[in-house]
Amino acid sequence: MSAVSSAYGTSMAACRRSVLLARYRKGFLTPARFLSDGEPTKFQPPVKPMFVEKKVLPESQRSRFLSPEFIPPRSRKDPLYFQIERDDMLERRKTFNIPEFYVGSILAVTMSNPHAGGKLHRFVGLCIQRSGKGLGATFVLRNVIEGQGVEMRYDLYSPRMHEIQVLKLEKRLDSNLMYLRDALPEYSKFDVDMKPVMLLGTEVPVNPIQVQMKPRPWSKRWEQEKFNIKGIQFEQYLLEKHIKRAKKSAKPWERFDMLKEYDTTKIEQDILQEIEQKMAKSEAKLDANK
Repeated sequence: MSAVSSAYGTSMAACRRSVLLARYRKGFLTPARFLSDGEPTKFQPPVKPMFVEKKVLPESQRSRFLSPEFIPPRSRKDPLYFQIERDDMLERRKTFNIPEFYVGSILAVTMSNPHAGGKLHRFVGLCIQRSGKGLGATFVLRNVIEGQGVEMRYDLYSPRMHEIQVLKLEKRLDSNLMYLRDALPEYSKFDVDMKPVMLLGTEVPVNPIQVQMKPRPWSKRWEQEKFNIKGIQFEQYLLEKHIKRAKKSAKPWERFDMLKEYDTTKIEQDILQEIEQKMAKSEAKLDANK
């Protein structure tokens, strides 16, 4: 019985060693871990996060700009659903022009008012947020009118939408400007009769402005690392206790999480090709009908 057990133990050890060897050759194990005697070695994080840099489309392909609501969420379950939804979005865009704009652009939106007998309502403001996917995409405009901050949230594909006019096309340092609620009002005040500003060149300019905030407390602790705000000079408003509190809530290990970055380069290319093919087919049908 002892000979059988010893032979069984030898075969299991050889099996484990072969598995470790295969994992080592594929790069899942480091040499130190492979040569150890079964004891776990101390984790050594990489010096730099090994993120794959996202490829940005060249400016010569600005006409192939992909609106962010076309990119499905990371936790997508049914690709067919999002494909059918993109078809509906393209049909809507055939009858309604949705221009290119970003968080930080100044827009003028005209919508029909269902409570005013079909009258139109026009609002001018700074785009401070874009959220949602597919037909549920939304964006928020902010303006200060008569000393009062006013925000309007719009459904991008709403049938009540009449016109979206880009008065000034530009970007900001941050992809979310909700902290303007706690900033001085002059950073959110825009003339309702503002004339469109012509874009010079092909690149969308980035406005490097850093806003001045109201006295604390703010609606959120914008100094925390999870917000990653670049448009605020925190040195003017934070005390030592605020800095310590922000450091306690920091999660530096997330820099090494390679799955945290959602690289949509391949998805964007596939969706762009799909949209171009569908648009070409629709144009061919229109030419055939003529």
